[in-house]
Amino acid sequence: MLEIGWFSAKLFVKGKLLRDPIYFIQRTAIATVVGSLLLVLFAQADIPFCLPITLSSLVTGMIMPFLLKDFKMK
Repeated sequence: MLEIGWFSAKLFVKGKLLRDPIYFIQRTAIATVVGSLLLVLFAQADIPFCLPITLSSLVTGMIMPFLLKDFKMK
């Protein structure tokens, strides 16, 4: 398992893992912005800070499969 992860990391650094790295960066940036905005909005409420972190992480994790549904690797 670690060997597969190490091999993937080496390919990623060399630029040979992703077919369209710009697409991946755009989709990841969209999810990061959505998650950050949700965290800031939820943090304004008078609730413990662990709930906004949990909710924004959950929503961000739920939208990633939809954003990366057309993602292709080499």
